[in-house]
Amino acid sequence: MRKLTNSFLIVVAIALVSSCANRTVTRVSPDQQIDLSGRWNDTDSKLVAEEMINDVLSRPWREEFFQGTGKKPVVIVGMIQNKTTEHIEPETFIKDVEREFINSGMVRVVQNSVFREKLREERADQNEFASPETQSKWGRELGADFMMFGVITSVTDSYKNEKVVSYKVNLELANLETNEKVWIGDKEIKKYIKN
Repeated sequence: MRKLTNSFLIVVAIALVSSCANRTVTRVSPDQQIDLSGRWNDTDSKLVAEEMINDVLSRPWREEFFQGTGKKPVVIVGMIQNKTTEHIEPETFIKDVEREFINSGMVRVVQNSVFREKLREERADQNEFASPETQSKWGRELGADFMMFGVITSVTDSYKNEKVVSYKVNLELANLETNEKVWIGDKEIKKYIKN
């Protein structure tokens, strides 16, 4: 019995080693669209962020704010929740949204509460350890005028070896002073997967 168990373990070990030997890795352009699993991926995140920010920036709220104040609106991207059944890192999507906002040049973007605390800690350290002429000053933070938040959801429909996954991203933009919703947008991505 012991000889049979040892033989089995040797066969399993050889199988594992040989399966690892067949693996190849190839570098590809980060812009190349590759969809191996059919799940939400970096391409989906970038495409949705680009399309939704183009939409939000083309709506009347931005021009109305500029006409009333003479300045670009300041936006903070708040919580975007993943309510799908799969693991989606919301922070990746949030960074894509922030990048599109900033690169548009039409709004200003401020840090969320977690990063603001880190910046304040650094400012406190500078207050204690940096020379007075190089210290960042207190009380000069830029307050946000609008906050974006939202949710990512999905619905899966499957039969035998076929599956359709529909992702929907709903985002809202609200005026922080008045709580008025000034924009609501959504974007859907549907993926057909056949095994």
